[in-house]
Formats: sequence, C-alpha cells, structure tokens
Amino acid sequence: MFVLTLIADSIRIPPPLLSQPTLTSIQTEIEKRYPSKIIIDVGLIICPYGPPLEVGDGVLVPGDGGAHHQVLFQCVVFRPFVEEVLIGTVSECNEEGLSVNVGGFFDQVFIPAYWMLNPSRYDVDAGLWIWTPSYDDNEEEDENDEDDNVKIKQENGNSNMNGEHDVEGVDEQRATEENRFEIEIGAEIRFKVKSVNFTRITTTMKGVQATTTTTTSSSSGYGYQDGLGLTSWWSAAGEGEDEEEDQKNEIQEEDDHIEDDGDP
Repeated sequence: MFVLTLIADSIRIPPPLLSQPTLTSIQTEIEKRYPSKIIIDVGLIICPYGPPLEVGDGVLVPGDGGAHHQVLFQCVVFRPFVEEVLIGTVSECNEEGLSVNVGGFFDQVFIPAYWMLNPSRYDVDAGLWIWTPSYDDNEEEDENDEDDNVKIKQENGNSNMNGEHDVEGVDEQRATEENRFEIEIGAEIRFKVKSVNFTRITTTMKGVQATTTTTTSSSSGYGYQDGLGLTSWWSAAGEGEDEEEDQKNEIQEEDDHIEDDGDP
C-alpha cells in the first residue's frame, strides 16, 4: 500500500528563503509542494522521506530572483497494488456501486455493482446494497427432509395444501430476513483491489497559451471471496464460532472431571 519512491525535480527557492541554509529551504519547498499530490503512474504523495539525497548547484534565471536546484529525494507514496486487500469506510451508495474512503485521505475508491459479493442487489427503498447469501448446510438439510415432507403431504391429502403453502412462504420470508446483510453508509468495509487507474484531465483556456493539467487516481475492487464486505459480518461469525468452541471445551472438561471423580 505504501512505497518509497525516488523523485528528481527542479526545486525553486524563493528570495525570502535564500538567507536560510540551502537544505532547509529545499526541504521546506518540498513539503509545501508534494504532499497530497498525485503523480501519474506513481501514486498519491503522502510526505517526503528524510532529507534530500542530492542537491545540485543553484541556477539563476533572468527575471526571476529565486534559485533553482536539481534535487533528488524520496517520498512516501500511497499506491495499492492489484489483489491487495484494504479496509475503508463506505461514503456513498447508488445503483452503480459503492464509493469508499481509505484512511480519511483517499476517497477515489469505487466498487462497481458487478464486483459485489454474489448474490447482491440494490434496495431502492432503503438506498443500500444488500447481500443475501445462501448457505449450503441449509440446502443439504432441506434435501434430506424433502422425502419426509412428501410423505406428510401425501398422508394429509389435498385438504391441507393451502395451509402448507402459507407455512412455506413464511419460512422463506424468515430465511430471507435472517440472511439479509445491508451495506450501510459509514460502515467499515474490507475489499480487494482489482484495478488502479490514473486519469489525466487537461483544461485549456482560450486566448492564453497555457495548459493546466490535473492528474487523478482511482481504485476499484471488491470480489467474490469470503471475508470481503463489511467487517462486522465476519467478526460476528467468528465470535459465534469461538463461543461454540468454548462451550464444547467446557463440556469436555466437565466430562473429564466426572470421570476422574468416578475412578477408585
């Protein structure tokens, strides 16, 4: 996620800073210019790392009172790599997908609808994405009980058909409500980076021979793997498994204690 990048650039020291030591003035200008800047194919600059490695001689330009130095320095850069798993906060939700903020400093993460956990759907009324998983264990139990249900229906005949359909509908509705996991705004989400994109936006003003270039970076991700999605989904499941394991251990300890008491 964070990497060290070597950068070479021409740093201008303005006249008010010429009275200070050169390294101090250059460090001040680097800290003023580079943090929160996105460099195409590099990433988002977080901060400079250490003092400049190399500083060239100052060059004066006619009509400019500052001194220009060729400087080689290092910066801490935020650049997630593909297949990396990150944790962020859901900032926006719409039919196209989710917008996620990472660490409070990078909000250009977008999770498209086709990379959501399957099966997921967008609830228009709630304005949220909802994950409705189906569990294989329940499906196997339903298959095992299917023969028994058929026998019961044959014995009861057609007189109870309407009542049976009503019960089945209620059971399906309850199962759907139990397996309904909403992705709420502000919730903590774990996602996998699927692509990193850099976009250069160029704006030209008529009558002025100048071009203003702005570079933006965006990441997109999610995936179909277990463990991705809201962290609360999986932490709750893990706590439940730990509680079951603790209960089994307590029962085993009680059984062992009873056996020890029964030995002569």
